[in-house]
Formats: sequence, C-alpha cells, structure tokens
Amino acid sequence: MKTLYDHFDKSAISSLPRVLFEGRIDVVLNQVEAERAVDFLLSQPILGIDTETRPSFTRGRINKVALLQVATREICFLFRLNYLGMCPAVKRFLEDVNVKKVGLSLRDDMSNLLKLGEFKKGLFIDLQNHVSEIGVEDLSLQKLYANFFGQKISKREQLTNWEADVLSDRQKLYAATDAWACIMLYDELINLKKGGDYKIIRTQQ
Repeated sequence: MKTLYDHFDKSAISSLPRVLFEGRIDVVLNQVEAERAVDFLLSQPILGIDTETRPSFTRGRINKVALLQVATREICFLFRLNYLGMCPAVKRFLEDVNVKKVGLSLRDDMSNLLKLGEFKKGLFIDLQNHVSEIGVEDLSLQKLYANFFGQKISKREQLTNWEADVLSDRQKLYAATDAWACIMLYDELINLKKGGDYKIIRTQQ
C-alpha cells in the first residue's frame, strides 16, 4: 500500500534522490521542425507539457513565454517560442482535441501562450484539479512528485535565461523532466484511483 500525505514536508525534499528524464531531447527551432514534431506528438496517446519564461528582475516587466516543452514517456521536444512564436504548428498542437495533454497550473501557461497569439484551447488536463480527489492538497510539481514517488525534481535551473542563444544541457534536462513528470504523476494518480491501494496521512498545517 502506498502512503501519501495531504501536505508533503518541503524540508524533506532535499534529502530525496534526484529524478531526471532519461529519454531523448530534441530542440525545435524552425517551422519545418515544428511541423514534424507536432505530427509525431499528435500520434501519441498522452503528453506532458510545461512552459518556461525568462525571469524578469525589473519591477513591472514581464517577459513572454520562451519555451514550450512537450514530452512522451521516451522523448521530449523543446519548442523555442522566442524564435517560433505562435507558428501554425504550435497553434495546431494547442488546439488539438484528441490527445490528452497533462500539465500543472495550466491556467497560467495558457494565459502566457495566448500573449503570443490567439488559439482555441484543445484537450488539456491540469493535475492540480485532480490530485485533491484522493486527498492530496499540494499543488507544486516538486511536492507532488516527492509525495507520489519519493524522488526530488530539482528546480535549480528555473530562474535561468530561457531566451539564451543556446540552451545548456542542464536547462534542457530540467525542462524535459518537468514535462515528463506530469505523465508519470497522471499515470500514478489514475492507478491509485482505480486500485484504491493507498492511504493518506493527515498532517498538521
């Protein structure tokens, strides 16, 4: 039986083993690559998604979303939106209504993506809307992954420059891990809801 907490202790995360995406990572820089990537992604049964934006350290300035990462269980495509913008392939992906696209805090992601161009939101599943169904109240990816799998997702690269000419290997791995982790969490959540083989420990908050 799996033990979960309604609120995972953030201080316990640092001691957990780190998890990293172990699949292939492809960076998408132009519209031809974007079309090919989207064709492949929309042939898959489920996808994990996330976005990254260059942090702003100037009061009142908000940068546009720079990266859309989309993962299967084996491969992750990094769409560099600071080069691509809301190109036809990205719009086609976002408007697709057939393939499940799983993310976290998708309201913010959709709002940021809409600033690049209009689109009609397709089939998206926000984990934040579903973990509470089994009694888990955490909303961050790091806490959820620690709670469900006992592993740590590092956030070290979160505040790096996502508009850099070339993304570092660490940035690429960080971005891919976040998107892939959403699939892992969704799969586990579905399994737990079907099997009921878990218990929730209530913590003092």
